[in-house]
Amino acid sequence: MNTETKTDTITIGGGCFWCTEAIFQQLNGVLSVESGYSGGKIKNPTYKEVCSGLTGHAECTQIIYNPSLVSLTEILEVFFKTHDPTTLNRQGNDEGTQYRSVIFYRNEQQKNAAEEIKKGLNSSGAYNAPIVTEIVPFTVFYKAEDYHQNYFNQNKDKNPYCSYVIVPKIEKFKKYFAEKLKRQ
Repeated sequence: MNTETKTDTITIGGGCFWCTEAIFQQLNGVLSVESGYSGGKIKNPTYKEVCSGLTGHAECTQIIYNPSLVSLTEILEVFFKTHDPTTLNRQGNDEGTQYRSVIFYRNEQQKNAAEEIKKGLNSSGAYNAPIVTEIVPFTVFYKAEDYHQNYFNQNKDKNPYCSYVIVPKIEKFKKYFAEKLKRQ
């Protein structure tokens, strides 16, 4: 954690990065969200390469946040509640290893928090199936192409995917985390 500027960073993948980015942009305490790729075996992958499923990368978002406004636990709660962490390499109709549920931890605090929440959700029966979210060490994040950044806000009236897939996830987020929304 950077104590001088009071920020921390976590990288997560919960399916399509457009969805995850749109949700976390609205969470109070989140300073920035970038869409990109992590967890693969080639340097500087392109969207086309990642979509092939051959690079091993996950579509993910890198979130920079102010831990005095939003805790790591709260970020992970939003993460688990706004996607299906029980489906292996799939979110809705998006299928492939690039859509896997994954948390790339940067330190022991992130690793322990992720494992504790995952264990708690599994033992509580919150889901009808075991959580398959990977919890793995962060190595590198590659920012996705510019047209993927801030995608929902720039395309919500142009791309039907936004209204059919992203809007319901945002509505779910607002329903469960209304008190955590950024003030407009």
